[in-house]
Order: sequence, then C-alpha cells, then structure tokens
Amino acid sequence: MRIPRFAPSRTVLVVALLMAAALTTAAWLGLRPQSPPAEPDFPSAEATPAPATAPAGPPWRYGRADARFTVVEYADLECPFCRAYFAVLKRWIDAHPDVSWQWHHLPLPLHEPAASAGARLVECVGEAGGQAAFWQAAEWVYTHTRGDGQGLPEGLRYPDLTPAAQQCLDSDRPDALIRAQSASAAQEGIKVTPTLRLQDRQSGKTLLLHGPVEGDALLSAIDLLAASAAAEPASKEMPAESLGDMPR
Repeated sequence: MRIPRFAPSRTVLVVALLMAAALTTAAWLGLRPQSPPAEPDFPSAEATPAPATAPAGPPWRYGRADARFTVVEYADLECPFCRAYFAVLKRWIDAHPDVSWQWHHLPLPLHEPAASAGARLVECVGEAGGQAAFWQAAEWVYTHTRGDGQGLPEGLRYPDLTPAAQQCLDSDRPDALIRAQSASAAQEGIKVTPTLRLQDRQSGKTLLLHGPVEGDALLSAIDLLAASAAAEPASKEMPAESLGDMPR
C-alpha cells in the first residue's frame, strides 16, 4: 500500500471526524446488534496463514511483519461489536500491506467468565499451532459463540484440539498472559471494546481510536500520524478518539 501523503485538507477532515465522534460515542455504546452477523469469511489457517515471518507466539499478528503501521485491537471474544468487526478489519488489513494487525485481550467484566474462557482457548490453540492457528481459533469462537457473555453452546468443543493445546488449557499459562494484557489496558485507561491503537513503528508515535473505525478514517489517522512524525520528534502518544462505521 502506498501511504497517502498528508495534506491540510485531510487535517480538516480528521478534526471534523474526531469532533463528531465525541458527540456520538455515548449513543454507540448503547447499541446492540439485532441479530448475529453472517459467518465471517476468514480463511482457514491452511489456506491463508499469518505471515511466515511473524514470530510463533504472542503478540499475535496478522499481516506483514515489516509493515510500518500496526493496528493493535483491544478485543473481547464475547463482544458483539468485536465479532462484527473481525472479518471486516481483516479484509481491510489484506488490502493495506503497510498496516498489520495485533491482538490484545481485554475480556470485559460483564462478559465473564465466558470472555476469559474464549481467550484461554485461542491462546492455547495459538501456543500449540502458531500464528495462523490463533487467528483461525478466534474466527471459530466469534462464529460459534452466543455472545454478550453467554459463551459457546453447551457441549461444543473446538474441533481437532491437539494434545499440546489441551495441556496448555490444563495449565495456568494462558491466565497469566490474559491478566497481564487486561491490566495493561486498564493502566492505559482502555475500558471498552473494540479499541484500536494505531502505531507508527518508524516514529514511535501512537493514536488511540475507539469503536469499529471506518476504513477512510483509519487512512486519515495514518496520514495524521505520518505528518506528525515528519514535523516533530517522537512522543509517547497523541491522544485522540475516533468513531465510525466499519471499514469498507
């Protein structure tokens, strides 16, 4: 992907978007989907694996390992908004190779214990099978869960659960990682899902976005981040909020 060059007109668009987001955040948080989303078209691990150059363990990444920009998604496997956003964000990442996707567990208290149970499952499948197995397991959970903390249907088990994945599930290893990621999100003041942190590996700058952000808004945020990197030395973060429909 060729990252678009930042222009003054784009700045106006971003500012307008961020102001509109602040006015609509409360309304968005009150929404609930009327019906489960269609089964996502996330490909199987065998068909389209995560990049071969990605490390075998967490943090779990999808896309090019050398991408300049990373979208870190703080997600809950029982969150209906995260479920609807999952395949959409994946398609957007596929279309923009200069951006990769990183998973960050944030099981919400109102969705427990099902949210942490789902997180344990995908972590252990990933530990046993690698990057592609992790993303396939996350897609499977979103496809089969009843959502909003109801969890998987009683008696439903992940297909072909390997002995290595089961050994992981019988241990405390996934719990420690999930607790650590949840605590990290809490320290940063992140309490809702999905939340996105856009990172520029070149400058170290970051931009915080709330909600299932539209693709054009993600590109505008990338423009803003790149322009800021060119204008000033790297800083810890440029706090901002954005909200929109799903990427197209």
